Amino acid sequence: MSEPARYPGQQANERRGRVLQRAARRLAGALGAALVLAGTLPGFPAAAAGGSRPAADSAVSAEYPVTLTIESVNKPVAVPNGIVTISGHVTNGGTSVLKSAHATVRKPWAGKPLTTRSELAGVVARTSPQGSDGISLDSPQYALNELGPGQSQPYTLSVAVADLQLSTEGVYELAVDVWGSTTDNQRDRPLGIARTFLPYTPTTQPEALPSKVTTLWPLVHAPVLVAQTLSDSDQTVPVLRDDSLAAEFAPGGRLYALVDTGASLTGLTWVVDPDLLDTAFAMTKDYRVQKPGTSGHAAKEENTVRGTGTAAATAWLEKLRAAVAKPGSQVVALPYADPDLASIAHNAPELEGIDTALGKAATAGRLTVEGRLSVDTRADVAWPYQGYLDQRIASVAQRAGAGLVLVNGASMPESDALKYTPSATRPIGNGQSAVVADQMVSSLFEEDLATPQNQTLALQRFLAETFVISRQEPQNQRGLLIMPPRDLTPGTAKVLASALQTAQDGKWVEPAKLDALAQSTPDSKANTAVPAPADYPARIRDSELPAADLTATTRIQADLDTLMRVLTLPQRVRGPFSAAMVRSLSTEWRTEAPAGSVYRDGVQSYLDELTNAVKVPPKRVITFAGDTGVLQVSVRNDLTQTVTNLKLVLSPSQPNRLRVEMPAEELVLPASQSVTLRFPAEAKNNGTVGMTAQLYTTGPNPEPYGKPVHFTVEVTSVTNGVLYVFGGGLVLLLLAALRFVRQRKRRVAHDDEGDAPLAPTGEPADGPDGEPGGEPADGAADGPAEGATDGPAEPDGGGGTARTPHDSRADGRDRATSDEKVGP
Repeated sequence: MSEPARYPGQQANERRGRVLQRAARRLAGALGAALVLAGTLPGFPAAAAGGSRPAADSAVSAEYPVTLTIESVNKPVAVPNGIVTISGHVTNGGTSVLKSAHATVRKPWAGKPLTTRSELAGVVARTSPQGSDGISLDSPQYALNELGPGQSQPYTLSVAVADLQLSTEGVYELAVDVWGSTTDNQRDRPLGIARTFLPYTPTTQPEALPSKVTTLWPLVHAPVLVAQTLSDSDQTVPVLRDDSLAAEFAPGGRLYALVDTGASLTGLTWVVDPDLLDTAFAMTKDYRVQKPGTSGHAAKEENTVRGTGTAAATAWLEKLRAAVAKPGSQVVALPYADPDLASIAHNAPELEGIDTALGKAATAGRLTVEGRLSVDTRADVAWPYQGYLDQRIASVAQRAGAGLVLVNGASMPESDALKYTPSATRPIGNGQSAVVADQMVSSLFEEDLATPQNQTLALQRFLAETFVISRQEPQNQRGLLIMPPRDLTPGTAKVLASALQTAQDGKWVEPAKLDALAQSTPDSKANTAVPAPADYPARIRDSELPAADLTATTRIQADLDTLMRVLTLPQRVRGPFSAAMVRSLSTEWRTEAPAGSVYRDGVQSYLDELTNAVKVPPKRVITFAGDTGVLQVSVRNDLTQTVTNLKLVLSPSQPNRLRVEMPAEELVLPASQSVTLRFPAEAKNNGTVGMTAQLYTTGPNPEPYGKPVHFTVEVTSVTNGVLYVFGGGLVLLLLAALRFVRQRKRRVAHDDEGDAPLAPTGEPADGPDGEPGGEPADGAADGPAEGATDGPAEPDGGGGTARTPHDSRADGRDRATSDEKVGP
């Protein structure tokens, strides 16, 4: 871009001013050179010996009020006789007007390259102009308008590579600064600076061996398929919790862009969540989407709508199949639905069945990816959240069958004593290996690079870092792992793809599969120590699934196993629910925690709804008339398939009052029908008896099925109890008559013999009612009627053997009589 137009007089004045400015800058440059060598420079922060160090934070100040951006570099890699064009914006961030200012390019200091990664970091850390940034060139310059506070203006500068005076192959600082004055400070001075890096390759045949770079290309999405399905004539229709993937798969969507961008590269390692492939495949046919607020209910026409992404999902799958089939590519299958290993390791490592579940997820992941994409895949790879590892995570991954772990370099940093970047692969013990990503390079792509400035800075920094790594030990070929985040954005993906392609064209990087990197010889000096759990970052732990959610999710398996025992078509339920349980543990819920909670609750609620569809309808009171009869209880099956392997058990709260016989046969409940069962019963007494109806599974280890139903049985008109009362009264009357006859006979006998003798000493002659001493009162010898429980109260008196006064004349007969038990 040319300079802005000026009036003739104004142009002449500016030419004279620029001549004076150039002379002043040449003098300042000469003095600056000497002072930089001495380690100080007036007006600039000091540069550290052997490199640069971070300066104080003064991004915008009265001295440096200008903010610059570098938004494009047309030649990311400089070559001899080339021209580098830089563009961006100048913004006045101060409080006074910017006057007589221009933008210019700085020539790198002494034309020497940056040879270490710490030097690169030092350049990035600077926040204000420094002598070590080099010397401003007289040409080219871009004259700026007067800019008031907050005003901005674009600029473009094209500089010949020869004018930069780059001495040899390497990475150089590329800086643009603004010189001028402000209304509150008329001194001509540097007002602000922007920096990036510029690799320079004067030859086409570099002596250094290129670094092998493995780049992970993640294709993941928060789970969308739910456990519910909808039966439609002769097929089962899948159901999704929302239709967000319809937009993701379409042109302009994130997943579409990732596949489209990745397809242009060679040697990528595609890291795929198998659940995403299953969802895409389900969407290639008719599918339904839940209406809001219906996640825990069975899918029906009225609570779902037809999905809209069939065409997009079909095209996306075809595009993905073609991309992963390219020579040099590799596909890594994550365990099905990408379970959160770190959450499990930290909050529920010993949870019953978790190892089995993770093992099945790994197997299902491999089979799903191979089936959906028609490629060979590797499925023994663990990728904990953001690549952070500790000893517990490594242990859980190993038990799940993962022999290789993808690790963030920040989790296993290298020693400061190591002066080069080691290869990524290293053993971590117990037969496991880790592939450790370069933390600095990977961090360039952690955020969404949505602005041209961020995109350019990331691209140039990537080129600089990888170039320096390849030249650290030119004949020692290194292997690097680049680990972008799971939710890699389209803009960031394009920058990464451009950076990879540019570095490959420059011949200091070559793509490599994950397998090739994992099989390379480990560096003996690299860090192999897995961090302790206490060293795991707290900020990462804060987003983990809590133990309660993990426990509740695995508890679903027990409920599901019970349901499977009674279904005649269990395959309709087993597959969708098993997958939904693993989806409940997905790593993708880390960034969508509320949606994850709704999903998990929906799985449990739907399973409860299915289980409770086979039930005993609620009852309140059943009338039971008579001492024997039949209790009738219904069982309802609201499922769409026949149910068997069940039995119904009635349990009275007082079995001594109401006895129920159990039926021996198993239940067979046709779909959407009820069956009434008849239970023979025998009542002993009138009144109310509590009853519990509970379904149980049959076969080995029977278990309760569903919730118990409690009701009341009203027993009326029990005839046996009435007969017992009348029978007892008749016996008492007979005994009284018999006694009267006996007493009458005794009196007659006494009258014939004379006066009765006196009773023995200590025994009264008569009982308290005027009866002979020792004789029981009426009915005292009568016990309760046989078998009459809870019957009428017994008459007063004991139940012992009758005793009579000693009488030698009647001794034989009376004694025999007194030794008998009086029964009912």
